[in-house]
Amino acid sequence: MTTISILDLAPIAPGGTAEESIAGSVALAKLAEQSGYQRVWYAEHHNIAGIASSATSVLIAHIGAHTRTIRLGAGGIMLPNHAPLIIAEQFGTLAAMYPGRIDLGLGRAPGSDQATMRALRRSPASVDSFPQDVVELQGYLKGRSRVPDIEAIPGQGSNVPLYILGSSLFGAQLAAALGLPYAFASHFAPAALTAALTIYRDEFQPSEDLDRPYVIVGVNVLAADNTDIALEQLQGVRRARAVRMFGKQVGILGDDVSDDQADQVLAAGAAVQVDQMLTYTAAGTPGEVVDYLEDFRRHTQADELITAHPARTIEERLRSAKLLAEAMELLAD
Repeated sequence: MTTISILDLAPIAPGGTAEESIAGSVALAKLAEQSGYQRVWYAEHHNIAGIASSATSVLIAHIGAHTRTIRLGAGGIMLPNHAPLIIAEQFGTLAAMYPGRIDLGLGRAPGSDQATMRALRRSPASVDSFPQDVVELQGYLKGRSRVPDIEAIPGQGSNVPLYILGSSLFGAQLAAALGLPYAFASHFAPAALTAALTIYRDEFQPSEDLDRPYVIVGVNVLAADNTDIALEQLQGVRRARAVRMFGKQVGILGDDVSDDQADQVLAAGAAVQVDQMLTYTAAGTPGEVVDYLEDFRRHTQADELITAHPARTIEERLRSAKLLAEAMELLAD
């Protein structure tokens, strides 16, 4: 079986707090470290109720202080929101704090809506310079700055490994051209998965960082003690996403939305898009989940699966990650 990692959005439970969410992320990272997962990544999002990973580098620093060996990183930093120098300094600092443990995944999407982008003082046109910004950032981290008289301190020469993230063909082409690892966000945007991986592998150019393509694919996992519990958790995920994405349109929103109200949103048309987002979801007993993941790996020929555990409570997410690790015998070696 392939390498297994975790993507953590630091979700805030309905009625919960960011403090509780971050404590849950610490617990999940500790479990991942103890259970043999390869890495834990955190994604940058802004102005999204229920996600506490907006200050991604700060969260990584906090998690690093509570773990010892597991790799930690961004999956990803939305580079159009930042100057490359700032990200080089932030992740150079993290690399100095936790040597050999820091990854930097980079995405082109803003991770927010247009109003939030304006609040971030960014322009929609900033996505156009993403390839140049990646190369500039790479230069800072390698100690070969492309900007005269400017160095990232800390960061200079840290060689923090870069990964290109994407859910379309653009990221696949860029990762291939730069000879970088590629991570596809199939856990929520599955449509272009096969085409993107084909382009990445066909067009890959070896680099000093990587001599052959390296593919990470995202997949949702809801592992539970029995199938009924897992399917109940899946229904909870469907309801939560429907309300978050479409509830406002039908006047149903807030933390106290009932299951019946959420089902109304699903029935009003949200189910089609929500279920499309959840195309690649393994829900069931540990054995059922492992069978699904093995089939998914064969289908994608991925080098690594990064698993999102979207159950609505931290207890359920921890249980899911633990059951998967036990079933896959991640610590067998």
